[in-house]
Amino acid sequence: MHCPRCQHPQEDGLEACQACGVVFSRWPPPPRPVQTAPEDGGTWLQDLLWPEPAGSAGAVLARAFALAVLALLTVRVLAAPLTGPEAMGFLHWIDLPFHEAGHFVFSPFGTFLHILGGTLGQLLVPLLVAGAFARQRDPFGAGVGLWWMGQSFVDCAPYIADARARQLLLISGETGQTDWEGHDWYQLLDRTGLLSLDLTLARFAWILGALLMAAALAWGVWTLRRQWPGRA
Repeated sequence: MHCPRCQHPQEDGLEACQACGVVFSRWPPPPRPVQTAPEDGGTWLQDLLWPEPAGSAGAVLARAFALAVLALLTVRVLAAPLTGPEAMGFLHWIDLPFHEAGHFVFSPFGTFLHILGGTLGQLLVPLLVAGAFARQRDPFGAGVGLWWMGQSFVDCAPYIADARARQLLLISGETGQTDWEGHDWYQLLDRTGLLSLDLTLARFAWILGALLMAAALAWGVWTLRRQWPGRA
């Protein structure tokens, strides 16, 4: 052992230091180290709902511009009619590849899921995008993914509403009147006996999508307010 005062080495069990004579029992013990909590930047949920200020105002302004574009697109999407040839907006062509990919992905799981897979595909991809950004603790990116999911619900609504009328032009170049096997929601609702509820289900999808889009925009505004330097 070493003397706590002069650090002189000596045998264990002695009551006093052989060099300086200090009595070990009277020497105060060393102070305990103070344990501090690790600075991890808060929990995952805190980082999403109460984000820290961004490094620069320029980054926040760029996101604010993107949010303004989404707000304008929201007005345009929700102003479109639920039925008729003008029901499908230009964003439908962004959703369509994921819709068709969904048919392929779910094709091994039976006929019903193969048909439903198109709608599932265009809803799950935005959800995965939102989840990926949320996992990275990026609330603005997660909000954009949530907005896309809401827009995709709204995009599904005219297709559902067209189940009985079958007037929309399908990817085959025909309407559901001649290509009824290619009309997903005619097939789904006819198989489940819910064909008479096509408009009700379409309105539900539209309302759910509108709420998700509005929630995403509100989340974006809150996030940008928190991320503005010095405002959190």
